[in-house]
Amino acid sequence: MDEQFEIIKEICFNEKSINPIEIVKKLMKVDNVSIHGPIHHIIDGYAFLTAMHNAKVEFSLSEALDELEKRGKKMPGATCGQWGICGSCSSIGAALAIIHQTTPLSDNQYYKDNLKLTSQALDHIGDIGGPRCCKRNAFLSLKTAIKFVKENYGIILEDSDIHCEFSSLNQQCIHERCPFHQ
Repeated sequence: MDEQFEIIKEICFNEKSINPIEIVKKLMKVDNVSIHGPIHHIIDGYAFLTAMHNAKVEFSLSEALDELEKRGKKMPGATCGQWGICGSCSSIGAALAIIHQTTPLSDNQYYKDNLKLTSQALDHIGDIGGPRCCKRNAFLSLKTAIKFVKENYGIILEDSDIHCEFSSLNQQCIHERCPFHQ
């Protein structure tokens, strides 16, 4: 798995796009990235961090990716159904917290923003419902993040129309209920 993360990080380092949707699609296509699972607790935030870095937000991308990997590996799979929190939402929330350098003791607007971003993404995912789909949830989380950073910080990240390339691989695909189903 460590070799897989090195490959994924290398893609992030070489990426020039400010479109986290396009970035995450590239990461989703790396060998052995499963259709579902805890890897999304990391790569979804990686795509967001990479796009933010490419949009000239100042932070060390290498350090941020390493930190997000540590945080993401702490969260088990199946949290959507068992804990009521999606790992994709947590991943983008953790990414924003890393950029903001917030801690549990932070008492500032950034602390609030990290939680607001996560809750807004979770709300969008909750509107669609289940069963799980880490691809759908990644797209919803990242679309929420794109809008959030524009509205709150004036940071422009590119967005894209999404036509899911993964539905044939997902035995639990909700088809027409999914906003990204072809």
